[in-house]
Amino acid sequence: MTDADHTVLCVDDEINILNALKRLLRREPYRLLTSTSGEEALDLLAGNNVQVVISDQRMPKMSGIDFLRKVKELYPRVIRVILTGYTEVDTITQSINEGHIYKFFLKPWNDQHLTLEIRQAIEQYQLVEDNQRLYDMTVEQNEELRRINENLEQIVSERTESLERQNRVLQLSHAILGDLPVPIIGISAEGIVVLVNNAVHDHFGDKRLFAPGESITKVIGNLDDQRLAQMIYSGQRQEFTAESINGAFVPLVLWPLSGQYAGSGAILTTLSSCCPKSLAPKSKTSSPEMTLAKD
Repeated sequence: MTDADHTVLCVDDEINILNALKRLLRREPYRLLTSTSGEEALDLLAGNNVQVVISDQRMPKMSGIDFLRKVKELYPRVIRVILTGYTEVDTITQSINEGHIYKFFLKPWNDQHLTLEIRQAIEQYQLVEDNQRLYDMTVEQNEELRRINENLEQIVSERTESLERQNRVLQLSHAILGDLPVPIIGISAEGIVVLVNNAVHDHFGDKRLFAPGESITKVIGNLDDQRLAQMIYSGQRQEFTAESINGAFVPLVLWPLSGQYAGSGAILTTLSSCCPKSLAPKSKTSSPEMTLAKD
């Protein structure tokens, strides 16, 4: 707010006093309003944004102290100044102590002193307004931070709950895969065994055959890295027969991973576990043979 946006209201029942104030303050940058009574001044306050009120003490119907007390009640931020004579100093001092009046000036006043004090009163008003605005802004920002923190806590809580739920689902998936009555061997694109369920050990009888971390090409004879890579990157189901430890032929099926994991690995299982018996190889020559390496 600039000086031109400020308004000073002078109240005195003597017209010559108001005219003297007008002459004194006519070059000041703020707007000047005048009134001859407290009742009229209250009407002006209701219709104007006033920052400083200067009132005479001795006025008919409503004294300056009573008027300024009403101003404080209705407009507590307005700076209140009173003009008085020497005989009323004690009464004015009491009103100052009670907080009704910001300052008082004795008649006759010093023009330079009065002009300077009005400017300082406007600065005081503006300082209070700025502090209040900063306070309101701080309260609003704190409230916004509180809402953000509440939302953040809710988001973190929901995210934590979601992760816990996903973790339970993952654990359950691993448990189901581990107990699935079908031999499942997961291998990476490099041919490393990354997953083996319980049915593999039950089917082949030797837990050392497909130990996680081992190369599948060391377990299945005649399956080299190049052939395995071709099978995985083909994206097509591959059937072949491998020779087991006891010399029997084991029909196997390799299922390359699909979607976003295409080319990164495959699932290996027995042909009898995933196909009807009528589709399984019936002899050693029904599909390419590979052997299971012995320890």
